[in-house]
Amino acid sequence: MAAKDVAFLTGATGFVGSAVARKLLSEGLAVRALVRRGSNRSNLEGLDLNLVEGDIRDAELLHRVVHGVRYVFHVAADYRLWAPDPKEIFATNVDGTRAIMELALEAGVERVVYTSSVATLRLPDNGAAADETAPLDQADAIGAYKQSKVLAERLVERMVAEANLPAVIVNPSTPIGPRDVRPTPTGRIVVEAATGRMPAFVDTGLNLVHVDDVAAGHVAALRRGRVGERYILGGENLSLGQMLAEIARLAGRRPPTVKLPRALIYPIAYAAEGLARITKREPFVTVDGLRMAKYKMFFSSAKAERELSYQARPAAEALADAYRWFLDAGYLK
Repeated sequence: MAAKDVAFLTGATGFVGSAVARKLLSEGLAVRALVRRGSNRSNLEGLDLNLVEGDIRDAELLHRVVHGVRYVFHVAADYRLWAPDPKEIFATNVDGTRAIMELALEAGVERVVYTSSVATLRLPDNGAAADETAPLDQADAIGAYKQSKVLAERLVERMVAEANLPAVIVNPSTPIGPRDVRPTPTGRIVVEAATGRMPAFVDTGLNLVHVDDVAAGHVAALRRGRVGERYILGGENLSLGQMLAEIARLAGRRPPTVKLPRALIYPIAYAAEGLARITKREPFVTVDGLRMAKYKMFFSSAKAERELSYQARPAAEALADAYRWFLDAGYLK
């Protein structure tokens, strides 16, 4: 791609967004990044980006910044399993997505890559890996985050069908790796486990993928993705116990062996959320998180591998990179 091509990127300060920014720059694109005022920009230090301060719902600003861009990458999302006011999650994930997609149409951009989530997909009852063929109904989505992402993805699909929006949808699974500043809910598991603060766990599973592989999948979707299609950008399916054992190995600790029934943890989750309403800090254990833990969140990236030539490294490598970054950044004291 020519260096003159400009990509507009939302969510650049975030975990996935900053990885996408790095990948776009490495591909020779100029990147115009929308960042919130007061946001932590440590993930963008040293990157040659054109930063624009503002909000994804500021239509006047968006008109200016989207003008002249060739591609749009809408990565920004409110990725919280709990919030004092769930309406904030819907405002960012649904209203913000609508604003970006409408502006992309008006500006006549060549291609949009929309970052959805595997949260929009239905999980099989038998614990098998889910794929792109089973979208989840909003009524069956647990919690504000999942519901908002389902609504946003359906919105993008309608705009593709009805307004010829040139969008490709990507569905990352559970990203892990360096630069998880916040950290994400999964990053918090790495920190808690590595410091010996997770003596027990519930029987669940998840799909771990290196954040840089997710970023590479975004560029592959730009180049090879079919408009209107969704692509899972996942990695390796692991039980939570396997994940914790690998983190324990990295940290030189004994892995936890006690499996707790989810029913025993619900009172703790309700208490944690009650305290969070006072402290305004996201609780480590949430009621919606426990409800989701009933299912093994396993996914298949076969479609992306087949159509996008997508590849993901082993989960152990992703966890090792995450562990080293958290250690070097002082999170594991």
